[in-house]
Amino acid sequence: MTIVKHELKQAKNTFLIWTAAIAMLLAVCVFLFPEMKGEMDGISDVFASMGSFTAAFGMDRLNFGTLIGFYAIECGNVLGLGGAFYATLCAVGILSKEEKERTAEFLLTHPVSRVKIITEKLIAVLIQITALNLIIYAISVGSMVIIGEEIPWKEINLLHLAYYLLQIELAGICFGISAFLRKGSTGVGLGIAVMMYFMNLVANIAEVAEFLKYITPFGYCEGADIVSNGDLDGTLIAIGLIFGTVGIVAAYWKYTRKDIHSA
Repeated sequence: MTIVKHELKQAKNTFLIWTAAIAMLLAVCVFLFPEMKGEMDGISDVFASMGSFTAAFGMDRLNFGTLIGFYAIECGNVLGLGGAFYATLCAVGILSKEEKERTAEFLLTHPVSRVKIITEKLIAVLIQITALNLIIYAISVGSMVIIGEEIPWKEINLLHLAYYLLQIELAGICFGISAFLRKGSTGVGLGIAVMMYFMNLVANIAEVAEFLKYITPFGYCEGADIVSNGDLDGTLIAIGLIFGTVGIVAAYWKYTRKDIHSA
């Protein structure tokens, strides 16, 4: 697992920065809740009457006066976008960076197969995403304990599971894209994350665009749906995991056939 250790060591600073940033923002949101709870009933009524804007974020179906309603909207957006950005950044350049950094020839001269390289790099991506989510989950729950609120365990667990699966899906897609790139592209990864996010907003606003829910992983991370239904949409998750798996398979197919050089 030498490559796994090497990738984790290289990505350590990035991991710490992103984990600290997302965790801090989530903790701040949770700590703000007791101060804002008394004013949230009126705010919920205002949001419920704001038409398309309200529908886009599902605010018409959640009560901001409850911890889970507040968490699903405020913290959900932080975790959704922050986690999506991190997952895509982890994966989108991990197979192409050897050419970009001109270390490809050094790596490929070692007695290690390309399949092993791909597998260990994929494992490194999954470890980083899993570690980030475990730390963020612990800090979020710890923040709720500190403010003394009753923790809605089922909904919190489902929300965090949904966003974890979202990150795995996006990482799988970007991992596949990475095999086709030669110089790496941070912009590609961020662009995919932003595109998927806005596709979900459009699907929430316009009925004619509801089919986009089957394309974007944000479709099964809708806080209002998770809190209202008390479960995740298995169909959307299955489709999403297929997308992610296709990306990973594409990475193996392309990278094992790719003419890799450092120039």
